[in-house]
Amino acid sequence: MRLAVLDVGSNTVHLLVVDAHRGAHPKPMSSEKDQLRLAEHLDRRGALGRDGVKALLESVHRARDTARAAGCDDLLAFATSALRDATNSAEVLARVQRETGVALEVLPGEDEARWTFLAVRRWCGWSAGRLLVLDIGGGSLELAVGRDETPDVAASVPLGAGRLTRDAFTSDPPSRAEVAALTERVRDEIAPVAGRLRAGGRPDRAVGTSKTFRTLARLAGAAPSSAGLGARRTLTAQGLRQLSAFITRMSGPDLAELDGVSASRAHQLVAGAVVAQAAMDALGVTELEICPWALREGVILRRFDMLDGTNGDDRSAQTSPGGLGPLTTHRARWS
Repeated sequence: MRLAVLDVGSNTVHLLVVDAHRGAHPKPMSSEKDQLRLAEHLDRRGALGRDGVKALLESVHRARDTARAAGCDDLLAFATSALRDATNSAEVLARVQRETGVALEVLPGEDEARWTFLAVRRWCGWSAGRLLVLDIGGGSLELAVGRDETPDVAASVPLGAGRLTRDAFTSDPPSRAEVAALTERVRDEIAPVAGRLRAGGRPDRAVGTSKTFRTLARLAGAAPSSAGLGARRTLTAQGLRQLSAFITRMSGPDLAELDGVSASRAHQLVAGAVVAQAAMDALGVTELEICPWALREGVILRRFDMLDGTNGDDRSAQTSPGGLGPLTTHRARWS
């Protein structure tokens, strides 16, 4: 089965096309990204502005056409914190569906954490034991912990790297006072969530996933992307502290010159490092393993889990606890 997954995030709109079937490793066939930075198009009232809506419509149109041309059987489309936070979210979603035929499903933050956890669990396997997963996005931080494929605790807090950069920094690079104030704020907001995650005992393995953690790990000495997905990559608390002292003195354009840092996200890296360090400290984590799978892979795995193994019928409408509905948000009957 060929499946397209459209992820509308705070920074990017990402279309991933995979070939997979139930019980198989999803094989990526193509990947396309549009750097829309939708969260930066929210106005003072919290509404997504005209330019942001226009860019979103154009991006979803392209993704739909790409999925159709690739012969995809399904297009699963979801949105995260940028549209979740927008005060005109319902209006924007209705317009996207009306003009593109694609129904975007806005995922609650806890579901983001839950499906990211599923992806990491499948990647790491049962031998990982009690698993702790951290994911820093553009608008929010997702955390989850547990021994099974469904976490015991899944949480989301509005501590994304992009959000904090916009809210807390007035200069580039930020002043020491701004970094110190942000650090205190993040620690205060993470503390109650960390208490819930720690209540069940120490994890056997702690994992970080998504772009911010991958970038921080690369700058701290982890293997480059050319080493392949299977290369073991880690980020230590000590390495992160040393890295943070270095990057807080650098501007966004200077950070973009470093190996592994994308120009579109360089300005968010300091805030991302603050969140990473605060989360690791609050949870007593000295080392994070970096997982290449995250939310998109979790959505894919969830989709195939909901298919009947004998005839491919979609059973998700009957068995869809915990959100995400049937996860067939745009059935691929291409016209």
